[in-house]
Amino acid sequence: MAKTIPTNTMPAHGLKVTQASDINDGDIHLDVDAVVIGSGAGGAISAYELAKAGKKVVVLEAGRYVPSEKFTEMMAVSMDAMYADHGGQSNSAGDIAVLQGTCVGGSTVVNAALCFRTPDYYLDLWARDYGLTNLTPEVLLPYFEKVEANLSIETNKSYETSAGAELLRTGMKKLSLPDSSAKRNIRDCVMTGFCFAGCKSDRKQSMLVTYLPWAAAYGAEIYADTRATRILAKNGKASGVEAQVVDPDTKEIKASVRINAPIVVAAAGPIQTPLLLQRSNLANSSGQVGKNFACHPTLSITGMFDDNVDNFHGATHSLYMDKYTMPEEGGYLLLDAVQDPTEASFQAEPGTGEPYMAYMSRYRNAVRLITLIHDQNVGEVNWNNGAKEIKYFVDDADFEIMKAGLKTNARILFAAGANKLHIPSSQPLSIDSENDIDSVIGGLKNEPARYRYTSFHPQGTCRMGADPAKTVVSPTGETHDVHNLYVVDASLLPTSIGYNPSETVYALAHYINDHINRVHS
Repeated sequence: MAKTIPTNTMPAHGLKVTQASDINDGDIHLDVDAVVIGSGAGGAISAYELAKAGKKVVVLEAGRYVPSEKFTEMMAVSMDAMYADHGGQSNSAGDIAVLQGTCVGGSTVVNAALCFRTPDYYLDLWARDYGLTNLTPEVLLPYFEKVEANLSIETNKSYETSAGAELLRTGMKKLSLPDSSAKRNIRDCVMTGFCFAGCKSDRKQSMLVTYLPWAAAYGAEIYADTRATRILAKNGKASGVEAQVVDPDTKEIKASVRINAPIVVAAAGPIQTPLLLQRSNLANSSGQVGKNFACHPTLSITGMFDDNVDNFHGATHSLYMDKYTMPEEGGYLLLDAVQDPTEASFQAEPGTGEPYMAYMSRYRNAVRLITLIHDQNVGEVNWNNGAKEIKYFVDDADFEIMKAGLKTNARILFAAGANKLHIPSSQPLSIDSENDIDSVIGGLKNEPARYRYTSFHPQGTCRMGADPAKTVVSPTGETHDVHNLYVVDASLLPTSIGYNPSETVYALAHYINDHINRVHS
């Protein structure tokens, strides 16, 4: 599919962004055609499509603008500067790290770039259970093709495969399990393995280097360090946004912002979008804003090998196994993943002192395999005494799915040649023999704060559907209660989808903005 990108007006490097350091006026008033809250997957595509249609667009991003030349390729530094809550965002029990990007470009800047089309299974499910008969595979196909062309979403080249992934592939083959090569939005990967810290070479086709510059080339203005505090509405229609420009270092409020706009696009993500709607007292006649939270909890088993593997170069994800991904078949996905020392240090609990030093001294021998589950939408996101609360615990049935996935995961690692496995737990937990897999993993109990889960995929808090009494957003992305207020991020997803949701969000963002432009031509 041909691109419609104004490459002749693109800057050679960097992005024009208004930051807190640029603000001297304490009050900012803007009149625009559309304001977009959030600059990640949904927000950047919205800004591009609306600006390309001739609308005057402003994008508000609560996080910093960090250009790629300032990426440190150090996970701890990047988490502090570019992740929500400095990388510390978690559920209320503190056992699930809910990792989201908070920077210009959002989570696309710090994710692993892994992309999957939405399986027809879920599109059929959403049509049957939520009235989304408009989102058929035939309707969405051209949108998937568009984003795949624009973002260079392609299957990993053979030379991009990490050393650990090659070992895991041999293990899968020994067990007669199918392996698949990952697709990522990467152009000419240099295989540094620092995707989660930001791609310094600009090879990852994040919103920072694609849709945001393209939107800016069509005239969109981008404000960083600018947190929306309230969405405004009048006579049942969106009318604008109130926001604050906050210095990210001193936390000083540099300016109050009032933006008048007949179109408001909320794309702040499945945590902040529902919180913003709650603070604004909007779009919640169904009582579903913030409800139905899912997050694809993952546990990584780390296998230790006799020889150095040096599994920290190559594609962050090289291969996956989805033989048991659909809910009726198991409900879990397996993914390989390279890891830097920071990640390695919290992906297992060998103990403290000498046990910890012994574990980290063998970092070069480690290979990680992730078990990701299709979880039930059992959580919710709310304000609790003025603070956000992610109230989510792994469901008992979901935990049994996790255990089944971990058993397959462990068998693959042993078949690949591992001699010892570490399971991320609050207490040291390891498996020394393949014969112990069923007893150790089978004996695990679903206890809060026991395991070290990680989630990169929050979703579902502003569920899309045809019934205003049960959902927040209509089948075309507009909130049922407030006209011209649209939601364009992963909070739309009616159910967990069991795969990385980024390409689903990319496609839905294009689809919804095509609708916006038809209605507001």
